[in-house]
Amino acid sequence: MTTSTDPFTTLRPRLFGIAYRMLGVRADAEDVLQDAWLRWSRTDASTLQSAEAWLVTIVTRLSIDRLRALKAEREAYVGWWLPEPLVELDAHTPESAAELAGELSVAFLYVLERLGPEERAAFLLRQVFDYDYPEIAAQLGKTEASCRQMVHRASERVQQARTRFEVPQAVHHQLLQRFMKAAQSGDRHAIEALLSEDAQLIGDGGGIVPSFPKPLVGPFRITNLYWAVFRRLGAQVVYRMALINGEPGLLRYVDARIESAQAFVTDGERIVAIYAVRNPDKLAGIPAMLPL
Repeated sequence: MTTSTDPFTTLRPRLFGIAYRMLGVRADAEDVLQDAWLRWSRTDASTLQSAEAWLVTIVTRLSIDRLRALKAEREAYVGWWLPEPLVELDAHTPESAAELAGELSVAFLYVLERLGPEERAAFLLRQVFDYDYPEIAAQLGKTEASCRQMVHRASERVQQARTRFEVPQAVHHQLLQRFMKAAQSGDRHAIEALLSEDAQLIGDGGGIVPSFPKPLVGPFRITNLYWAVFRRLGAQVVYRMALINGEPGLLRYVDARIESAQAFVTDGERIVAIYAVRNPDKLAGIPAMLPL
């Protein structure tokens, strides 16, 4: 088997990781990579001091420009905007190992929406991809001092806006298996017992399918939602475990068609938050339901 020595091909997983974390939509990230590849193909690589630095700079700046262009569209978005989920049914595929390495959770990307485009880029390059400040300054065309300030400010805002728990993936997986079983059977008591007192659910319907204008807060209200789905649709509803943005999550199918991708935050004992992506446009790339 031959391995490509082309820097763009070698670096593609990292470049995709930057673009996706910046934009939250696979198609937008792929468009950025396509534009970057066209520029790369017209460049004499022998004149570059570092192909990686050049490519990361191009992808970062293209992502910033695209995020600015998307700003008005997202401000007019109906309801809550959540990233398009990256779904893997097999946790051991090469794609998941490459694309899902590092901080990528739906909860994390949801918080990043609070940051401006350049602030988001500086934060990601430093905190997720571990670039030094001189490199970040060159990539963004800013001073080191300015980049340090942006990363510091972004870190404070991210820390204030998110609740983070260090939970082993096996524990997360086991907890979701119990929740899936309870939701599949409509067991109200079991569902409620798995939710923390301040649990919240945020849904993204994109104005295409019904969703909630405000987060659904509290175990009683969230339990009623899952119970109502069971009561109304019964055996038409099937849940499947999957990796969603690198973490255990649930896919919900209705009549074998994908209805939602649900990402979960847990403290290891109970579910703290649920991010339910229901916008059909964001679910188009999810594999069809496979029999168990």
